[in-house]
Amino acid sequence: MRKNLKEARQKAGMTQKQVAEYLGISERYYKFMESGQTTGNVKLWDKLEDLFNVHQRFLREIHHDKEDSQ
Repeated sequence: MRKNLKEARQKAGMTQKQVAEYLGISERYYKFMESGQTTGNVKLWDKLEDLFNVHQRFLREIHHDKEDSQ
């Protein structure tokens, strides 16, 4: 899961649907990005970086839950 991306979105007070609309993608695709199931493309990460004012390297980090590693 991309915990930093989710936290940035929540801090901005936005829903996944709102972020997806801002990016011009489906909500489902954004959910896949946030969960780490897809990487997305550079243009999307550039937009997310601008939207949340957080470097995309930080947003793109994937955190593995304890449960995921078992």
